Amino acid sequence: YILLMFPGTYLSSESNSASVNSGHVATNGLPFPWSKLRLPNYIIPVHYHLLLHPNLTTLTFNGSVKIEIDVKNNTNWVVLHSKALEITAADVLDESEAPLFDKALPVLEYPPHEQIAIFSPQILTSGEKYFLYLEFTAALGKGFYGFYKSSYKTPDGETRFLASTHFEPTSARMAFPCFDEPIFKANYSVRIRRGPFHVALSNMPIEQTVELANGLLEDRFEASVQMSSYLVAFIVCDFRSVSRQTSTGIDVSVYAVPHKWHQTHYALEAAVNILEFYEKYFSIYYPLPKLDLIAIPDFQSGAMENWGLTTYRETSLLYDPDVSSASDKLWVTMVIGHELAHQWFGNLVTMEWWNDIWLNEGFARYMEFVSVQATYPQLKVDYLLVTCFAAIGRDSLNSSRPISSSAENPTQIKEMFDTVSYDKGACILHMLRNFLTDDVFQSGIVRYLRKFKYRNAKNEDLWNSLVNTCSEEDFTSGEYCYSDKQATKNAYQFAGEHIDLKKMMNTWTLQKGVPLVTVKHKGNKLYIEQERFLKTIQPGDPMWHSLQTGYLWHIPLTYKTSHSSTETRHILETKSDMLVLNQDVDWVKFNTDMNGYYIINYDTKGWNALIELLGVNHTALSFKDRADLIHNAFQLVTAGRLTLDRALDLITYLKSETHNVPLLQGIGYLEYFYKMMQKRNVYDVTQNLKIYILEYFRDMIEKQTWSNEGTVSDRRMRSELLSLACDLGFAPCLEKARYFYHSWVKANGTISLPTDVMETIYMVGAQDDSGWNYLLEKYRVSMSASEKSKILAALASNRDSSKLLRLLELGMEGSVIRTQDLSALIYYVARNPSGHFLSWNFVKKNWNELVEKFQLGSFSIRNILIGTTGQFSSKEELADIKDFFDSIRDQSSQLRVTQVALENVEKNILWMERNLEALRNWLQRMLD
Repeated sequence: YILLMFPGTYLSSESNSASVNSGHVATNGLPFPWSKLRLPNYIIPVHYHLLLHPNLTTLTFNGSVKIEIDVKNNTNWVVLHSKALEITAADVLDESEAPLFDKALPVLEYPPHEQIAIFSPQILTSGEKYFLYLEFTAALGKGFYGFYKSSYKTPDGETRFLASTHFEPTSARMAFPCFDEPIFKANYSVRIRRGPFHVALSNMPIEQTVELANGLLEDRFEASVQMSSYLVAFIVCDFRSVSRQTSTGIDVSVYAVPHKWHQTHYALEAAVNILEFYEKYFSIYYPLPKLDLIAIPDFQSGAMENWGLTTYRETSLLYDPDVSSASDKLWVTMVIGHELAHQWFGNLVTMEWWNDIWLNEGFARYMEFVSVQATYPQLKVDYLLVTCFAAIGRDSLNSSRPISSSAENPTQIKEMFDTVSYDKGACILHMLRNFLTDDVFQSGIVRYLRKFKYRNAKNEDLWNSLVNTCSEEDFTSGEYCYSDKQATKNAYQFAGEHIDLKKMMNTWTLQKGVPLVTVKHKGNKLYIEQERFLKTIQPGDPMWHSLQTGYLWHIPLTYKTSHSSTETRHILETKSDMLVLNQDVDWVKFNTDMNGYYIINYDTKGWNALIELLGVNHTALSFKDRADLIHNAFQLVTAGRLTLDRALDLITYLKSETHNVPLLQGIGYLEYFYKMMQKRNVYDVTQNLKIYILEYFRDMIEKQTWSNEGTVSDRRMRSELLSLACDLGFAPCLEKARYFYHSWVKANGTISLPTDVMETIYMVGAQDDSGWNYLLEKYRVSMSASEKSKILAALASNRDSSKLLRLLELGMEGSVIRTQDLSALIYYVARNPSGHFLSWNFVKKNWNELVEKFQLGSFSIRNILIGTTGQFSSKEELADIKDFFDSIRDQSSQLRVTQVALENVEKNILWMERNLEALRNWLQRMLD
């Protein structure tokens, strides 16, 4: 079926709902031939031949692209993406690459959809081979997307420029015209022109370098494997690198600005180890000949997985033993683990559309923990629990979303890169791995990767791969024993129960929220019920019933008792159920090691038994179970399902705790309450909390040494405890920090401070005028991204509002404090008791400029909104936030994060109403 368009012109029948009368008008006033946000699927890109010449003097670039296209339906129009590019020439070439027409073809532009359309006077015939040829020019971007400029200063103060790319999710179209959707996988042959003092990098190795007549060099890169447009990358810079080969012959290199070259060695070691681990774990060799990791001076996110050329913020890749802490080292290792996991999950197999971005990001986040645990066990990567706690924090608000959610325009797509996709995605994969066993899970994802390599996949494709039973012989013979019919029949057994895995996992990915399982213990019976866990709505509220209706999860429950040495398993597929114990028991603990993604509430008898157990023999439970109990208790308090004094009673055992995960979890809640009371000026409770924390944990604090000694766990504990002690004004802590600070200043910063307490020392030093000014100057001249990050946090801890405002203004200006660090700076100021109103007012005043810098929907904008509003807990503050969101309705109505921000404040208000008096009374009782 061919739809008649202009006289003698055709668009594919796919456009029958998108006629030129739809109101979409191109910039030249002519009707634009396509009305949908997504591109038509009747023209498929096969191979891009891309030439780029960035000019690092004029900070512009020009280029050309010749795209081999596969025409599926007869048409006169080619519609593809382009944003902020000036198209200077357009043509269609035949199979022999000869132009079809004598004159340049007209190009229609429709900026609201970031699309262009090229009109061919001759019908492009289905099945014929054509090339689309375009020339273009643009300025290098000022922000962090597309083909953008970055710069750094040499130790001599000279500013040098580089050009780098960041395309995910929808910004390849800012660098060259392309079919910028993940489904359109193609090969890329890239050529880059550069000066002799620069190097050019892209996804593939250089095949040859040609000298041009004007003194320029042209690097011609090998053709890439089939990949989505958002994974293309190219960089022109003057960086230095270190290199090593893996055991399978992959060339791994780490690049940085020349004077930070010495900080690249740890990343190289980690990248080689983790890449070798993944090749074994996935049973699929890394498919490219090389892998580069490069630290970009201006970079908005943490890192990006471009195939063969992964890009990083400097703090995510560079490790300097003189200033990097144990936590910094763990962070670098985890980020590398994340980006290298993407080389399989995301690059080799890509989601069909952004609604399933969790297939990329959830897997990469989970594989961080799996890979680092396997390759660097000494780093004690115990933080999957904290990841799941963060996911539950978001998911227990009604403003959450399903893991797999609709997203169409670029703003909606950017918002998909959030806690739900990353953290909840990782946690349900962990639950699934624990449920299936490690071996079954691993063989299932190998099946998934092998079946869909160089292709795209959907949510259900993963479940079908996991439930399929294939033998190793099927792999070696090259056959797939996969079928949908078999998959539905093939249900796993879990504790003797038959499970439909696909049906089960749909309850975790297609509906939002986290389940609450209530356990009542009577005799040898356990009565269990499930409901949706919500923090801001209670059972008596009018909305309660409607927000619970239709929610049901298939929950793989696990539990241990006082009389069992192993866990018992049961799938809860109904609203309620009953379990029979073999004998009477003293206590029951559900969700063993928090391997499941759900909250547990016990009856009074159950909580009493567990609180007593922690008090007399806390090691009867694993450290993960102890951290899980603490988290459960305080989440239930926030939801009004458990009294605050019960949760506080539970953590009185922490005096005996030696593991940093439960200890920091419990202290973290006390610190959070302290900061909330401080910001609300509740003086008596603030003082009593300070006294209680310092008295109760005094022995633990005084045991900490101001050094880098001990295990990674010891070092992270030291960092957190001494930071808290100094923040609370603990005199011995302040004295020691001042001693180190003044010694460091006296030596003009030439002596090394203990890296794990460096930020605490800086924070104490930054509290007076001379210290603050000295640190600001040190920040200006520091050559270490890790050191600069610590100094910036310290500068933002000063209580002088004029200094805080000056910092924010420097962040907006962007030269002393880079724009990439502005969202973190706003958060640092917001958490300061003297800065939380200041930072919020600053955001309101500078909103349009912030959106221009970071783009609506970006994680930076989300962090700014959550970081500032999350500090508030009064109805007046809530009204102010609502008023501001109303004043920017055109933008706020597009964002999910505005609802999250409002609900966060509502949660804080409810917490204060329910718990302020209880906290006051409990503290008085404990301090009497």
